[in-house]
Amino acid sequence: MPHVQLGTFNLHYDMVGRAGTPVVLIMGLTVPGRSWRSILPLLQSDHRVVYFDHRGIGGSSAPRGPYSMAQMAADVVGLMDHLGWAQAHIVGLSMGGMVAQHVALNARSRVRSLTLLATHAGGWQARLPQPKGVFHFIQTQLLRDRQAKIAALSNLLFPAEFLQSSERNAVRQGLEEDFGEPVPKTVLLSQYAAIQGHYTADKLARLKGLPTLVIRPGQDILVRPDESDRLARLIPGARLARFDHCGHAVTRQDPQGVGRELLEHFAAADRQLRPDPNSPNR
Repeated sequence: MPHVQLGTFNLHYDMVGRAGTPVVLIMGLTVPGRSWRSILPLLQSDHRVVYFDHRGIGGSSAPRGPYSMAQMAADVVGLMDHLGWAQAHIVGLSMGGMVAQHVALNARSRVRSLTLLATHAGGWQARLPQPKGVFHFIQTQLLRDRQAKIAALSNLLFPAEFLQSSERNAVRQGLEEDFGEPVPKTVLLSQYAAIQGHYTADKLARLKGLPTLVIRPGQDILVRPDESDRLARLIPGARLARFDHCGHAVTRQDPQGVGRELLEHFAAADRQLRPDPNSPNR
């Protein structure tokens, strides 16, 4: 498993695909990078795709916290430097979408396109899930029994209708693979501190002209769906894609639909921004 030394810690990453413009996938709070696996088969035939474990998660070591969005955005840029990528399509889900906003604001020249899924621009109201989301989130943190914890996580990430119509064992197996190992409380609190410090609403107008896609899961109880509407308004020219049937785990629930949106978004940005600065011929 490849690692890169970034300052005081090692960042674990993995890659798929051998050709096409690069893509960086940024996952959410305490979630390992392998959680992107549901959409990797759709992307890897046309793009070089990297995904990684945030500091303190999975195979990455844990530097002393608390963390900031600026630090986590710098981790992304440091990984791109290590790979020799001048630019990449930046994709972030939930907390990863917050990190992605900071990458775009702090290092816009490195961002070929921006995609924000199930995330927000900060502010006290944006940080508060819906009441049902608060209930299930607290359960995921307090329950000791592993099966009960996974059940609470399922209710947090997916709409009831999806859980009733899907193969629950398959859903739970995927969650157990990604959330089965406990995350140290110090890491959880360090990443949560970054979320609490996240606020970009007053800066996002600076991203005018950057090809941006906002994916809105309409049944998300962890990040309010209208926060996606707000993001699309704050970023001039952003395109909003509605997934009204999906919950927070939109990439798990509808990987085909999300994958299609991403590929169309990347292709449109590549047509607009060619040539690829990462090409070995340049």
